[in-house]
Amino acid sequence: MAETTEVIQEAAFRLFAQRGYADTSVDEIVAAAGVSRSTFFRAFRSKESVIFPDHDRLLAQVEARLASSTQSSALAAVSDAVRLVFFHYVAEGDRARERYRLTSTVPALRERELVGVSRYQRLFRQYVTSWFPSSEAGQLRAELFSAGIVAAHNRVLRRWLRGEEMDPHVEIDTALTTVRETFEHRHQDMEPVVVVLPASMKTRDLEARIREWASEGAVEKQADSTAT
Repeated sequence: MAETTEVIQEAAFRLFAQRGYADTSVDEIVAAAGVSRSTFFRAFRSKESVIFPDHDRLLAQVEARLASSTQSSALAAVSDAVRLVFFHYVAEGDRARERYRLTSTVPALRERELVGVSRYQRLFRQYVTSWFPSSEAGQLRAELFSAGIVAAHNRVLRRWLRGEEMDPHVEIDTALTTVRETFEHRHQDMEPVVVVLPASMKTRDLEARIREWASEGAVEKQADSTAT
């Protein structure tokens, strides 16, 4: 079946390049591929489906990588999962570039592509939210991280597809490192502040107090009063 699928895709992309996506019918694709309509629809749900990779399989691989991680290795797992998807496209070579040309010019295909991107982002968010604090601030960071990691992938991929980056291995690593450092960053240049709190204080109350101190400059004032 894999060989038949490849034959159909080869015929379809060849016709799309010659005639245009809108002016190519399924009947023309099956004739060029030498297969029946029933064979075509066993391999693909629609003409549109011929354009895109097997997202279900890629998503399953991404989920397996994320599920194998722990909180301490979460960011590394996300980076590995992104590389898995990224290098799938790179391995496709000219096929990926042909797809990019089509999705850049056919609105329906562009919309389908955006749906696929959102599936990856939802999957990342599903796992990332459990790795960040459960507070509103923590969940916001999880949301931003999920969006940021997908945006980094898409930026580097588009540069490679347009021929602007010939060594995608280096650039994807740089982009993912940038995202990771953004969310792992600790303000090392700040003076430490020691705060003594009652043992009975709950975590959510502590978070609320810290936000309150930060917004009012109370942390700095407390440090000054302690020093005197």
